[in-house]
Amino acid sequence: MTRRQLWLRFIAHLDLPLLSGIGLLMLTSLLVLYSADNADWGQALKQMLNITVALTCMWLIANLPLHYLMRTAVPVYMLGMVLLIGVALFGEISHGARRWLNLGVTTIQPSELMKVGVPLMMAWYFEKYEATLTLKNYFVAALLLLMPVALIARQPDLGTALLISASGFYVLFLAGLSWRVMGGLLVAALASAPVLWSMLHDYQRHRILMLFDPSQDALGKGYHTIQATIAVGSGGILGKGYLNGTQTHLDFLPERTTDFIFAVYSEEFGLLGNLILLGLYSFVIGRGFIITANASTYFTRLMAGSITLTFATYAFVNMGMVSGILPVVGVPLPLVSYGGTSMLTLLLGFGMLMSIETHQKLVKT
Repeated sequence: MTRRQLWLRFIAHLDLPLLSGIGLLMLTSLLVLYSADNADWGQALKQMLNITVALTCMWLIANLPLHYLMRTAVPVYMLGMVLLIGVALFGEISHGARRWLNLGVTTIQPSELMKVGVPLMMAWYFEKYEATLTLKNYFVAALLLLMPVALIARQPDLGTALLISASGFYVLFLAGLSWRVMGGLLVAALASAPVLWSMLHDYQRHRILMLFDPSQDALGKGYHTIQATIAVGSGGILGKGYLNGTQTHLDFLPERTTDFIFAVYSEEFGLLGNLILLGLYSFVIGRGFIITANASTYFTRLMAGSITLTFATYAFVNMGMVSGILPVVGVPLPLVSYGGTSMLTLLLGFGMLMSIETHQKLVKT
């Protein structure tokens, strides 16, 4: 076998348009992390390791045939539920939250696994009952969603709980849940808002209130929002230039390598840079929708659509949070913020998208 044949076999199950968009976002991540870390390669090098591991896992999932992908649904979901129960019983407490589980060899955050496990399980369930779908099936699917969401919200981790809720809702929506039922659920949610408000922790209520007037606690709960919006606004049209962001390099901007990395990027590259970044995200999301539209089975269509819409939600929530139009909920900017777990979770999803796209081509051929 020639070197060319080996290379073609290696990339056979990689969707090159999707991979190119992902790669450009990762390159952006390394450049911005270098600046955010005060022109130090420490965080960027660690992110390169995260990217290498995540890309390897993405390649493995992309090469997994679709019927094997379906078989992983129940084991992944059950493993995630067991780990979440383990967190509730034995998890480590950090900053007032119990989100991590120490396995001896390493410490993991099981809620990240459920970002993939929940839509995978729900898509598998709907595929199983596709021919005889009734309202009862939607109710069971909703329970499959609510059980892990309740455990995650209890940790408390409201941001992750809401994002997993969104990914599960997208599966319900794509599976054909009627507008009448969705309208009823919306009315019920609005009616229960006072009860839900009373169940929130004090810091969660403060975050929502800070959205309307962060200046009422400018040095406390509103500090993140104020500094981030200053950084975004001060970038202007063309930005202050790479490595020249004052909010970043004078240490005014908190969490600048993780949740608020978009503020670093906005300050240095301005509105023009933001339009380019939005273009990259739009390209990746658009490619995901094309794969969804071309999906050959009910399961793959639900899974591809949920992965794509969830990725779009992550980007919207982070940018909205940094820009001051959404509460601060601790959601990283996908593929750009520093973090190994979030990078791995996202690329596992993209690996599934690539498997859906390339394996169905082989079936059609």
